[in-house]
Amino acid sequence: MICAVELEKQCYCNLKVANNTEHHVAFKVKTTSPKKYFVRPNTGVIQPWDSCVVTVTLQAQREYPPDMQCKDKFLLQSTKVAPTTDIDEIPQDAFNKDGDKLIEELKLRVVYKALGSENSPTDSMAKNSKKGSDSASIQTVERLKEERDSALQQTKQLRQELEMLKRRRSRPSDGGFSLTFAAFVGLIGSA
Repeated sequence: MICAVELEKQCYCNLKVANNTEHHVAFKVKTTSPKKYFVRPNTGVIQPWDSCVVTVTLQAQREYPPDMQCKDKFLLQSTKVAPTTDIDEIPQDAFNKDGDKLIEELKLRVVYKALGSENSPTDSMAKNSKKGSDSASIQTVERLKEERDSALQQTKQLRQELEMLKRRRSRPSDGGFSLTFAAFVGLIGSA
């Protein structure tokens, strides 16, 4: 997760959480520095094939960290829940790893980028081969996320079109004259 840092100002970063399953999914976002970041919403339930935008707010910083390095991390946990589960009804133990419950986890590392800086951290990362590969990995992950989101949106649109076609097909035909109407007109015409 890349966070653009500007001194004495709060910084925002949006995280799109997508549910690409046929099940309702509850999610929870945790951080290693809860006093430094506000995460809203930090929990939620996402319907099948839908998504939610989580806003991460970095509190105003008085000084840049040394070498713009950040050790902060986020953990995104998700698990399947019943379709009737409301955001306020997520069980306390929903994200406990006990039993045969499947909890998926994604760890996100925070990368700071200074605003208005000619020599931004991403530039300096490219100079260092290890950190350069981290930067390339981040860009690859971002590109793959965009492609996945696009594919999910296309799938959602196709499903909506399929439902519309099914509804049209199940409607009684309203085109043309009915056989009864034609017979009635024929009887009147012969009389």
